[in-house]
Amino acid sequence: MRENFLQSGFGIRLEWGATGAERLAPDVACLVVVDVLSFTTSVGVLAERGTAVLPCPWRDAAAADFARGHGAELAVGRRETSEAAPWSLSPAALRRAPFAPRLVLPSPNGSAISAAARPYGVPVVAASLRNGAAVGKWLAAQGFGRPDRPVAVIASGERWPDGSLRPALEDLLGAGLVIASAAAAGQKSLSPEAAAAADVFAATADVAAAVRACSSGRELVDGGFPEDVAIATELGAGQAVPVLRDGAFTAA
Repeated sequence: MRENFLQSGFGIRLEWGATGAERLAPDVACLVVVDVLSFTTSVGVLAERGTAVLPCPWRDAAAADFARGHGAELAVGRRETSEAAPWSLSPAALRRAPFAPRLVLPSPNGSAISAAARPYGVPVVAASLRNGAAVGKWLAAQGFGRPDRPVAVIASGERWPDGSLRPALEDLLGAGLVIASAAAAGQKSLSPEAAAAADVFAATADVAAAVRACSSGRELVDGGFPEDVAIATELGAGQAVPVLRDGAFTAA
């Protein structure tokens, strides 16, 4: 039964969350993580500044130990920034913060997926609505997305209070952008799941408005972080393609 869920035979595949990444990672040549609000958007913003981003699934004392052990600064919660710790998962805060050569960026979704995929030895790429078009073109240029070099695009989603996966519109749109861009660059072997994501992106007349009005966007706006949503919906503004190498995302 496991084979039924690998979307085998297709060059570009789509799955959700950490479990989807764990299932597909051993069967693909590259894995793309999409966590629009806000891990992969933040990684892209940092990569544009030349910061190496270390993914970390923990938000506790272990994260601080991890940062110290890797000679990196540690990002804190959005509401926990200070003069001593100005980095957080907020793209807006990261733009204002001083440059950090290395930064540990904890996140229970995109960062945890990135860390979980690392043992499988496949390239892991961080994609968002800002750089999704660039990522799709890069995948095609590298020869990823063919049936013999398949790509798994992982929409991170969010979490319900009980810890279960909540599929998130912003991540479906980000994944769809990556897939549509790779297909436009010649990689047209799409699983039905991947093709559907690309169709959703193409059919969304105003992506920025959709993200602002969706559940995750409303949560951030109502929580006082509308600038984070605005940065996350800067379609095409990011050209950096962050790839996880030696434990850190750096621009390809």
